[in-house]
Amino acid sequence: MQTTGVKIVATLGPSINSEDKIEALINAGASMFRVNSSHSTPEEHKATIDMVRKVSKKLNTNTAILLDLQGPKIRVGNLKQPIELQDGTEIKLRHSLEQVDETIPVDYSGIATDVKKNDTIYLDDGKLELKVLDTDGETVRAEVVRGGLLKPRKGLNLPGRTASLSAITQKDIEYIKRGLEWKVDYFALSFVRTGEDVLKAKHCMEMYGGYIPIIAKIEKPEALDNIEDIIKLADGIMVARGDLGIEISPEKVPAVQKKLVRECSAQNKVVIVATQMLETMIEQPIPTRAEASDVANAIIDGADAIMLSGETAVGKYPVEAVEMMTSISENLEKNKIVRHNHFSRQMQDFENHQAFAMCKAMVSMLENLSIKAIVVFTTNGYTPALLSKAKPSVPVYALAKSETVCRQMNLYRDITPVNHNWQQEISTRSLKELNSILIKKVGMKAGDKVILTGVIPYVVGQTTNFIKMHTIEE
Repeated sequence: MQTTGVKIVATLGPSINSEDKIEALINAGASMFRVNSSHSTPEEHKATIDMVRKVSKKLNTNTAILLDLQGPKIRVGNLKQPIELQDGTEIKLRHSLEQVDETIPVDYSGIATDVKKNDTIYLDDGKLELKVLDTDGETVRAEVVRGGLLKPRKGLNLPGRTASLSAITQKDIEYIKRGLEWKVDYFALSFVRTGEDVLKAKHCMEMYGGYIPIIAKIEKPEALDNIEDIIKLADGIMVARGDLGIEISPEKVPAVQKKLVRECSAQNKVVIVATQMLETMIEQPIPTRAEASDVANAIIDGADAIMLSGETAVGKYPVEAVEMMTSISENLEKNKIVRHNHFSRQMQDFENHQAFAMCKAMVSMLENLSIKAIVVFTTNGYTPALLSKAKPSVPVYALAKSETVCRQMNLYRDITPVNHNWQQEISTRSLKELNSILIKKVGMKAGDKVILTGVIPYVVGQTTNFIKMHTIEE
């Protein structure tokens, strides 16, 4: 059973389109698969999700599914053919889904009303840059500042000029409904600007009678201005460095990344670092040294998970990319680069929480006793989430009856979920059963000492209330 510290999120796409490839990525270290609703059809997404579930069951893993809602993403429409934009030339843009003349179509109805003279427009993740010359409310006239080949359906960014866009589109609402039906494990909410955007998504789920944890994608400068509320209301965040780096400029992203990771750790929320982590591996079998360092730094910063996008979705070496991330993580552990058994000082808001006090006690025990693992009996994953923030020096096995909770915990750093219908008591019988689980399912040995923690007697709403030393017996 894989117990790698940081978790790896792999984006599904044409490069991962079979059970064999999904199995290879899980075996390589993927903990979660991202389904991007921006591409393909709902029917294709459902088929892919079913495929992941089937393979996960075969491998006896708790592989999770993240459904990424498109949000108000602006894209170039369907072009007759790719267009080579030359520096210094003038072009026109207009709201349309299809190209009907020389004007570039844009799928955003506010393209000609939201921009002003001298505004900057970025195309294709910032590779191409335009400067607005003027607009008549229907057509935007712009100069090509940095040209290149423009392909259909490429992204378009209007830094600071998308206020008229709704945070949740009709397409998002449809996918929220489908995601609840498909029982995905997380939603990723794109282009979040305020805590209110998160509340809108929650309200939408309430209308359909369900709830799935929300990962708020931080891609807009407005989100940084409202980050405290967003982190408070969301279940976690994604540092979506692609669009964020266009909106605020690339040189600011590293500092923002580190700040967001720290703030999520302080609030016991999961944080995913994403975009262009091993970009070279879309075309090459090995990454650059800079990319390897980027992945390592995200892990050292304390990210719960690191994500691959194009590397696995459309890349030539999807398995190798996951293997590389796993190898980087393992090498950091081997060389003791990651600081273990340490809660952030910023978690002072939890000082009076009983579960947090119990977690601190367990972490302290690791420094003084020969402990092989921590075993947590959990119903909702709260205590394992807390423990993960300390980056324990031993494996943490979280036993839960709910398959959904197990899959959700598979995003928690240093936590290995185990799906088991455990007894809600500590007795000679239940400890004997536990011995069997730990030996057969996680590979522990007789004589190994572990820490047990959970709730006794189990009462709904009761927090962690016991710690027990236990020696495994045959």
